[in-house]
Amino acid sequence: MDMHTVVVGTSGTTAEDVIAVARGRARVELSAEAVAALAAAREVVEALAAKPEPVYGVSTGFGALATRHISQDLRAQLQRNIVRSHAAGMGPHVERDVVRALMFLRLKTVASGRTGVRPEVAQTMADVLNAGITPVVHEFGSLGCSGDLAPLSHCALTLMGEGEAEGPDGVLRPAGELLARHGITPVVLREKEGLALLNGTDGMLGMLVMALADLHRLYTSADITAALSLEALLGSAKVLAPELHAIRPHPGQGASADNMLRVLAGSGLTGHFQEDEAPRVQDAYSVRCAPQVAGAGRDTLAYARLVADRELAAAVDNPVVLPDGRVESNGNFHGAPVAYVLDFLAIAAADLGSIAERRTDRLLDKNRSHGLPPFLADDAGVDSGLMIAQYTQAALVSEMKRLAVPASVDSIPSSAMQEDHVSMGWSAARKLRTAVDNLTRIIAVEMYAATRAIELREGLTPAPASRAAIAALRAAGVQGPGPDRFLAPDLAAADAFVRGGGLVAAVEPVTGPLA
Repeated sequence: MDMHTVVVGTSGTTAEDVIAVARGRARVELSAEAVAALAAAREVVEALAAKPEPVYGVSTGFGALATRHISQDLRAQLQRNIVRSHAAGMGPHVERDVVRALMFLRLKTVASGRTGVRPEVAQTMADVLNAGITPVVHEFGSLGCSGDLAPLSHCALTLMGEGEAEGPDGVLRPAGELLARHGITPVVLREKEGLALLNGTDGMLGMLVMALADLHRLYTSADITAALSLEALLGSAKVLAPELHAIRPHPGQGASADNMLRVLAGSGLTGHFQEDEAPRVQDAYSVRCAPQVAGAGRDTLAYARLVADRELAAAVDNPVVLPDGRVESNGNFHGAPVAYVLDFLAIAAADLGSIAERRTDRLLDKNRSHGLPPFLADDAGVDSGLMIAQYTQAALVSEMKRLAVPASVDSIPSSAMQEDHVSMGWSAARKLRTAVDNLTRIIAVEMYAATRAIELREGLTPAPASRAAIAALRAAGVQGPGPDRFLAPDLAAADAFVRGGGLVAAVEPVTGPLA
């Protein structure tokens, strides 16, 4: 099978497949099993639609309007109307990878055979993804219950050939025009199909999956920068000994300590903490407790990944077609499980950013840096060095703390009090996305400061991994110590280096694969 093809079956999907479709060029295909399950579930829905008794989502209105029985001649209009009316988002356009993840995850649930959607509708969803057509989805409109309604509605609108979408060339055009260009026939929705396309946690889940991938890279990067800072501060690597972490057996803590120890192997800078002008028995918490803080975040990632994997295996819709043929209403669309871990990750990320900033500040303070020049400046007083780089880092940390305020503790009742407790999971995901961006910049500033500080330690030989990191950073266009210069381009290049995985890639040939 083509490595760039993701086959969607009836039993969910994987995080790797979500990222391949959202951020890569992976094509999407429906398995034969999925097509058969779609057809079987559709037969159940059509049989119910032919009966005189009202069935929610099939022959009734929605939400607080579910008490009205809809006659057969109005049902196509009903499904079309729910998409149009629910496509009520406002604000900036959401990023392309988020929208593609949103569409793919909705297709994952549709392909389960639990929604009653026709196979041809599912195929159109795959065709739109494969054509590189990205519906316009707006920042605001989801309360995380019943799922990500407005964002999913904007995607469903594109399937109908209405609204605006972005083509593979990045240009916004009418959706109908884009479908025609790619030979895709707009869908005409039938009973239950409009509702089935809107009722899921797909947006918040997609952002969770991508955040987990990004944060895994950032936690490894943070272990490296913490090691670089420890080295630059002539700290002690003894606190990283495996036997110390074995007696407090949190897996993440042990992994972070091991990463740092491997980066520091062979360093000529560590172990001088009792020999300089300000001898100390112990390093400061921001240095000594780096594995404990980063490790707690790693364990948070592990729990969030467990929740994401469960949700990736789920079929989220209301009502659902059960294996025994019953069509039952339920509350599985509620985003609480996903919202909680999105908020939890924002808290962990804020703390990781906070401890990284404290190490940076220590590197710049001549009273605490154990012999480094003030602000790592070339000629302190004439030069300001990295003084304002730390200001920028501190501003980012302050923003991270605000972003760590949980969204999931809020609930604004909606739909005439029918939906009287909502998850705000979409909001939790959006702020986590910003937090991940900010954390990348914070780690980049620490890396920038720590590598400069190591280079200023004349006469002492850094660890081989540290030398590899510095060489790769300089090769990426980030300059080393010297007189003051326009600093923003250096910081932007450092950010790109961390964001693209360059820091991890630079040291792993020396350390071996890091956790």
